[in-house]
Amino acid sequence: MHRIVLILLAALGLALPRTSAQVKADLRGIPATVYQNGQKIRIFSPDVSETVRIFVISDTHIFRSDEREDPFREYSDRMAKAYNSTKHFLTGEKTNPEESLLKTLELAKEHKADVIALTGDMVSYPSEAGVEWVKNALDACGIPWFYTTGNHDWHYEGMEGTEQQLRETWTQKRLLPLYQGYDHKLYSTEVKGVKLIFLDNGIYEILPEQLDAFKKEVKGTQPKLLFSHIPFYAPGYSTSTVAHPKWGLAVDKNYKIERRLPWPAEGFGKTTVDFWKAILKASRKNGLLATFSGHLHTQQSSVIGPWVQFTVPANAVGGYFEVTVEPL
Repeated sequence: MHRIVLILLAALGLALPRTSAQVKADLRGIPATVYQNGQKIRIFSPDVSETVRIFVISDTHIFRSDEREDPFREYSDRMAKAYNSTKHFLTGEKTNPEESLLKTLELAKEHKADVIALTGDMVSYPSEAGVEWVKNALDACGIPWFYTTGNHDWHYEGMEGTEQQLRETWTQKRLLPLYQGYDHKLYSTEVKGVKLIFLDNGIYEILPEQLDAFKKEVKGTQPKLLFSHIPFYAPGYSTSTVAHPKWGLAVDKNYKIERRLPWPAEGFGKTTVDFWKAILKASRKNGLLATFSGHLHTQQSSVIGPWVQFTVPANAVGGYFEVTVEPL
């Protein structure tokens, strides 16, 4: 009967149903397609053999501390009061950072996530109690998780030192448990054939060793995703992005409030711009399917040729992304 229907459709000059093989032929040569509906992002790639489900979480801003924080309260007092009570970004209902993270982790369990990707500012300052609480919550959820730092995780406001010095000091003293033995500057892991690359760009500038490591990680055509805290420049994005041509002292409005050194008047160095170019190249030639960041606290996205960038809404107000990488 099915064959008779097809013959009649052809005789009448009507379109025949397209087979999956025909659709696949039409899409030949396309490295990936992307679909988004709210918090759900689906990435389809011909180089993926099985579905990978990733929950992306950023900017929870846990402010928990105990008596161990007493010697540092002059540096953490402002951020300790920044996110005590929040409103859910979709419902407007009252919530708080701890509740938001626990609910998101529960949702990840319900949806059978393969992995959780954390893109920084999980804590508002490097308190031992805050880091311990975050790690315990992540371990308890039973899903493999991977982390990279944000610009607040290691920052004690008003403490002397350059951004690079302070990041290195407090990463080593407080944040190493969240890195689980990986190098904070840049590292990768693999889930069902998809490489996940985690970059620490919490000081905006990219270090030469990070650029070298990235170029090595993106060799070949294996499907890849890049996770960092601060988004990269794309037309329309805020100047608070890595490699933005207008970034620098002229647009730095927060250095006095955050009690840190101002951004340099001359803007970004060559290495940072070269890293941005390396992302574009990897998107064209090396299977980099998308990049994910936080920092801006709102859901945003951009497309530059084959490079797709997503910015996840802050988890402090309930935000997250559920990302699936699926066979095309």
